[in-house]
Amino acid sequence: MITEATEVRVPVRRAMEVCPVEVAVAVLGGAWKMTVVKNLLDGPLRYGELRRRVGDVTPRVLTRQLRELEQDGIVTRHAYAEVPPRVEYSLTSTGAGLRDFVAELNRWGDEYARRFG
Repeated sequence: MITEATEVRVPVRRAMEVCPVEVAVAVLGGAWKMTVVKNLLDGPLRYGELRRRVGDVTPRVLTRQLRELEQDGIVTRHAYAEVPPRVEYSLTSTGAGLRDFVAELNRWGDEYARRFG
């Protein structure tokens, strides 16, 4: 059960009425969301480090993906009261629950790439 989300986004709410797979796709199906989750499984990251690890993503797209993941209870954003400002992103307990799923996706992707790549 997702307890960290404050309000379920409309696409997620619609998917909840249909199928659990559609819920997962609605929450995790963004262009870079799984890559963000995979990188945050190693621990909290600042925005710049996360952007470097994710790769070829624009700041605008990464920010949007992070906001959606935060709204859906997968990622938490912690802003420190420091100068210069420091912000870290980390997985919530719900997000950390994706560890086995990400490992299986990694295994499947590796197998697929070897077979068809």
